[in-house]
Amino acid sequence: MNTPFPRRLAASLAAIAVAGLGLAGCAEDDSTTEPATAGGTAPGAGKAECADLEQFGDLTGRSVSVYTSIVAPEDAAQKASYKVFEDCTGATVNYEGSQEFEAQLQVRAQAGNLPDIAYIPQPGLLKSLVDAGYVKAAPQSVEDNVDEFFSPDWKTYGTVDGTFYAAPLGANVKSFVWYSPQAFAENGWEVPTTWDEMTALSDTIAASGVKPWCAGIESGEATGWVLTDWLEDAMLREVGPDVYDQWVNHEIPFDDAQVQAALDRVGAVLKDEKYVNGGIGNVESIATTSFQEGGLPILKGECAMHRQASFYAAQWPKGTDISEDGDIFAFYLPTVSDEFGQPVLGGGEFVAAFDDRAEVQAFQTYLASDVWANEKAKATPDGGWVSANSGLDPANLTTPIDQLSVEILQDPEAVFRFDGSDQMPGAVGAGSFWSEMTNWISGESSADALANIESSWPS
Repeated sequence: MNTPFPRRLAASLAAIAVAGLGLAGCAEDDSTTEPATAGGTAPGAGKAECADLEQFGDLTGRSVSVYTSIVAPEDAAQKASYKVFEDCTGATVNYEGSQEFEAQLQVRAQAGNLPDIAYIPQPGLLKSLVDAGYVKAAPQSVEDNVDEFFSPDWKTYGTVDGTFYAAPLGANVKSFVWYSPQAFAENGWEVPTTWDEMTALSDTIAASGVKPWCAGIESGEATGWVLTDWLEDAMLREVGPDVYDQWVNHEIPFDDAQVQAALDRVGAVLKDEKYVNGGIGNVESIATTSFQEGGLPILKGECAMHRQASFYAAQWPKGTDISEDGDIFAFYLPTVSDEFGQPVLGGGEFVAAFDDRAEVQAFQTYLASDVWANEKAKATPDGGWVSANSGLDPANLTTPIDQLSVEILQDPEAVFRFDGSDQMPGAVGAGSFWSEMTNWISGESSADALANIESSWPS
């Protein structure tokens, strides 16, 4: 794919190669062999696939350690996407994934045993690590790539107190409603384009004898997170991104009247016995149904719609045709009005570095490029991965839902906001917000649930 990246890489990474000795000398870990100077010949020199990486120079004998929450089987595609970097530079990337990533990363930080790089899925966790002095500011070459290939919204989530630290990596779209195109066609139901149309469609489906919605929020210690996404999506549509930001940053109370109006909008769907919980039970059954199973009744014709992120594609049984005319597909959760454009709620990971050796900065720069994004897409033939990187060629994505996700992420009219709970203090975002949403779907009022969350916000 012909993009401006190679020219930028040549300019910005030449500085890394020239300064290689100095960078290594200033790093906290100087126990490894010094990198080659700018005059060194990269192992992949002359190979077509290495043309965009030649300016990294010869990094033979150097290694970069990566720590992440991405584990088997998804980790295979991650490792495969590093092959070009390793083959063309001579460096080695040592990958470690853990299901206990968030907790263990902080343990390792306190023990002085940090990796070179970690993929951090919560901006709140990134900020806490920056505040503690662990994270290195991103080099100019990384920032240049982010300015080129990502929207300003994405850059802000890797920025703390005006300093840019972490480039975006993968992404997901949460503003999706899953449905059966075949069932819609057979019944003459049309995909709604506004929230009012979605409500009218829900009434039509309910009148036909099918429950229009199904849902599940059980997720072990994280039970309730599904409803935080519902509320965040409703906030973006009800009051817009500016008020959403104020709410996430606690510049307005968690139980502000605007937040209650958004939660009541969600309740008009999920607390209506006429609407839920198709194929599963009553409203209360939402709390005890796992999020993995929440949408499956669609395949049996027992419900019609299920709001869940793009990553839910992995939950449909093997062999399910996920396409515009297939068994399952998804549509964009409609807006309330045109006032706030196309608000998109999503999540993703950010590349934080705890060392500034030349090879670490080179790998950071590679991960922030269009080159890596397309290598990662090609290494994921079964789908299930996307990025907000504008240099990602949708043709390298193999599934219609991934292509739809990238279309939404790359839409210049879209207003993107990161998952709110992931930005809040842990006591709220991964604590009271989850538990009170569970209490709310089980019968607690909107006012009481929001007031309890507000009272839990750290002073």
